[in-house]
Amino acid sequence: MGAITLDRVSKRFGQVEVIRELSLDIGAGEFVVFLGPSGSGKTTLLRMIAGLESIDAGTLTIDGQRSEKLAPGQRNLAMVFQNYALYPHMTVAQNMGFGLRNIGLPASTIEARVREAARMLEMERLLDRRPAALSGGQRQRVAIGRAIVKEPKAFLFDEPLSNLDAALRVRTRVELAELHQRLGATMIYVTHDQTEAMTLADRIVILNNCRIEQVGSPMEVYARPASRFVASFIGSPAMNFLPVTREGEGLKLPGGGALSLPGAPSGSGPWELGIRPEELRVAPSGPLRGSATVIERLGDRTLLHVRLADGTQVVAQDSGKSGVKVGDTVTLAFETAEAHLFDATGRAVPLMDMAA
Repeated sequence: MGAITLDRVSKRFGQVEVIRELSLDIGAGEFVVFLGPSGSGKTTLLRMIAGLESIDAGTLTIDGQRSEKLAPGQRNLAMVFQNYALYPHMTVAQNMGFGLRNIGLPASTIEARVREAARMLEMERLLDRRPAALSGGQRQRVAIGRAIVKEPKAFLFDEPLSNLDAALRVRTRVELAELHQRLGATMIYVTHDQTEAMTLADRIVILNNCRIEQVGSPMEVYARPASRFVASFIGSPAMNFLPVTREGEGLKLPGGGALSLPGAPSGSGPWELGIRPEELRVAPSGPLRGSATVIERLGDRTLLHVRLADGTQVVAQDSGKSGVKVGDTVTLAFETAEAHLFDATGRAVPLMDMAA
């Protein structure tokens, strides 16, 4: 239960195109995260699935049933919003059971569902409290519990952790992952936070400029980004991008260094070479050389901001006990197997599939 298919759906607000002929299959029981910057259309897409926004073109199918014309209440989906939207005069139990009372379920059924949801969320002792007596994380769990009691085909989460502080976000993120494992339900989750996406998702749908940039598992989009945008959006710190051109059988790097990159295209470019900071390390020898401008000591690792000879700035990683100081000249090396190449349009060049 809970399979969802979008086929060439589009959405406009006046003259502004928000979603353009987007197609996506979400399997039953999947945890899918819509990830993208503000304005990328991720929340609008979620609301289109929920029925809170109309679909201008294309089709929506839920468990084999055409659903784009159905009212929100007929889709049997449960949405958890960024704001908790709890009734302050009601107890936790009353808030969780409110929707069920509205559709006329027997009181015994409502009580059983509320208590089971409270057990799953470890909130049995909070059922008689009112929202004012709860922490932010507890209020969010009440909102999730209100969704659980509906026994929906799928759960839709619209940035549910954005109002929580950093420590509480981590704890609640873990609770959501555990909840998905217990329920085995389809979950669609909207966020602009890549950490949430990487740690929660079975698959990430990366949205940009009204369309899907890439769909894949967290490690697929991290290790094999389909575009410069995906490469820059996934990973913290962000990937380094170096302008490169053909030089003989290799590529010319900023500062005069050269690199032999198997499978690099035969044209003259221009291209950009992408290297993640965790793959760019201080070494006795290497193709890049520059001056350390900023040192970030993070305990287990040290991030070095390095200015190359031509002025290009890169971020490299060293050990937590790094002895590099601001102003030091450092040599940087990386494994060519971990490098990425992007063409002038920003698309990834499949290095292993092309002749040098």
